[in-house]
Amino acid sequence: MATIKYYGTGRRKKSVARVYLMPGTGQIHVNKRELDVYFGLETLKLIVRQPLVSTETTDKFDIQVTVRGGGFSGQAGAVRHGISRALLKVDSEYRPVLKKAGFLTRDPRMKERKKYGLKKARKAPQFSKR
Repeated sequence: MATIKYYGTGRRKKSVARVYLMPGTGQIHVNKRELDVYFGLETLKLIVRQPLVSTETTDKFDIQVTVRGGGFSGQAGAVRHGISRALLKVDSEYRPVLKKAGFLTRDPRMKERKKYGLKKARKAPQFSKR
């Protein structure tokens, strides 16, 4: 028997997360590893679980995530975005709750490009009058 899978794509900075929600007991696997193993910091685990806590579906779904690119913080944000989008496909009545919390909005902030004559995007070489 085929199980029902709900899919959502999440993005943040350079990270892209592909999220699959399946009815289950609340296990979260990121890149074939447990959530606690993949994200070491407690704040990142909290970020990932936020949409589930706000919709009170923590123990209703098993979550399978593939995330690539960026650092841990961006990846956690991408996973949160993906889970939120997948939850919308489960039940559209979650939309007001997720929208109010800001989980459905794609964060547009990106790294600023480096400019010529500067060491980084804004950092200039040391200036000396003489």
